Amino acid sequence: MKRLKSRSKNLAILYVAISTVVLSACSGPNGPVNEQSKSDGNTVKTDTSNANTDPLGKYNQPIELTTVRSLSDVVENNVLSVLKDQTIDDNIWTRLYKDQLGINVKYKWVAKGSETSDQYLQKINVMLASGDLPDVIPVNSTQLKQLADSDLIEDMSGVYQKYASPLTKDVLSQEGTAPFDAVTIDGKLMAIPQVDSSIERAMFIWIRTDWLKKLNLQPPKTMSDVLAISKAFTENDPDGNGKKDTFGLGATKALWGGAMGLEGFMAGYKAYPKMWIDDGTGKLVYGGIQPEVKKALQQLQNMAKQGQIDPEFGTKDGGKVAESIAAGKIGLEYGEQWNSIYPHQLNRNNDQNAQWQAFPIVSESGDTPVVPLKFSTTKFFAVKKGYPHPEAIVKLFNMHLEKNWGKTQEFNKYYAPPEAESVWQLSPVTPAPPKKNVEAFRAIDAARKAKDTSTLTGEAKTIQQKLDSFYSGSKDGFAVWGWERIYGPEGSEGVVDQYDKNKQFLLDKFVGAPTPTMVERKATLDKLQDEVFVKIILGDPIDSFDKFVADWKNLGGNKITQEVNEWYAKTKK
Repeated sequence: MKRLKSRSKNLAILYVAISTVVLSACSGPNGPVNEQSKSDGNTVKTDTSNANTDPLGKYNQPIELTTVRSLSDVVENNVLSVLKDQTIDDNIWTRLYKDQLGINVKYKWVAKGSETSDQYLQKINVMLASGDLPDVIPVNSTQLKQLADSDLIEDMSGVYQKYASPLTKDVLSQEGTAPFDAVTIDGKLMAIPQVDSSIERAMFIWIRTDWLKKLNLQPPKTMSDVLAISKAFTENDPDGNGKKDTFGLGATKALWGGAMGLEGFMAGYKAYPKMWIDDGTGKLVYGGIQPEVKKALQQLQNMAKQGQIDPEFGTKDGGKVAESIAAGKIGLEYGEQWNSIYPHQLNRNNDQNAQWQAFPIVSESGDTPVVPLKFSTTKFFAVKKGYPHPEAIVKLFNMHLEKNWGKTQEFNKYYAPPEAESVWQLSPVTPAPPKKNVEAFRAIDAARKAKDTSTLTGEAKTIQQKLDSFYSGSKDGFAVWGWERIYGPEGSEGVVDQYDKNKQFLLDKFVGAPTPTMVERKATLDKLQDEVFVKIILGDPIDSFDKFVADWKNLGGNKITQEVNEWYAKTKK
């Protein structure tokens, strides 16, 4: 399962000025070329014979593709240190691309750390500002817009349609048009979106069911039930130590996020504070300033006054709140599907009787709520203007998806072999089906009900092996309890399955590059929002929310709203 923990971290956006970027000269390919006129009267050489039009076909003559990448601790310590015959430059994926596609992947540079590390972001910044671009450039939405405005990258519209395999087209469209809206500028497809799953950002109510059972409580069906459970977990000594030292609801000073975040709680009151939503007239409005948020904040303030929320939550990050969960001091929190692995496994390690389960979020009225999803696709692959093989990046996408989820898949070789489960990260591109986790659950659940798991293949088979280890009661099985809480009969992916079939998802409507005023003011407005909300929860007058709304609008929010709607109008044309 891909990036269980990493989904709680938001990708940092680096704002860079590249107005002085100068496109470096690029050499021609092997074989015949055709010269096409550019608008400035110059010519660009493009290959007309070497590109095999088969989506998985091999070039007649080998080609070179340069790019850049990060080298995470996971890859360095858990993959390369284990696979002694492989390096970041020469490994199972680079060999596959060379042998089966005729593409030699070369890195202009590799930065240690994640894609949000200072080193990687600084090197990207320097690269873009200098104009020393590789053939394929991994970018965020801001960088993509700047490269496109400077006419430094290729229009990929025709290339994608011609070279993308049916599997690639299916996978990249599984979350609708949003990933392509994000890379469409002036009607042109300016990059290939590496679709990341928004569905896996869905929120659940994670509850200690051993505490529910001890206090004779039932799972919640309404927000009133959630409030009652939180109150009981605070006041009725669920840990049995005779002290009032437990809290009902876990939350962090950041307020939002994949673990111990408040998005799911607020959704119970039809409040969506970190999203752009349709106001019903075809216009977009910012969820954080809507009246429903005020109502949700009032409930959180009431809970804090009653001691149901740690009074020091406003100074505690996720790690500190996780320590409280591990110590058995919190019994309810909102989070994503992977929370059983972190932080709940920590609690389980300390107390083998602790049992957590994910339940669907609920609404105030008891009606089926919508589940807010933040747009998760934040990495795009642009092609340098003049590179003679723009289709090569599409072929890499095709091959990565084919070898992991296609008809010729070798999942245990190219994605998650037992000796190094993160081998997939050696590839310079790592697209994956957005619904792959819930599809794996569906396959496992069907096999479970049929009492025959021998037919499972690919990712579902790999996950089932973890479940078998858990059910065996072995020492290793204890360590994968968290996986059972995701893919078992009561697992969080079962709730995702329910959400999906009920069409409960509410997607963020704004997926474009930050608008000019966002670049200038968004960080300030976000900080203002979080500070005001924390203070309200801790006791500031609830009407402070009204002042915040007015300040948000006056400090740039109105202008941002205008710009967002101008973008939205263009996407609907």
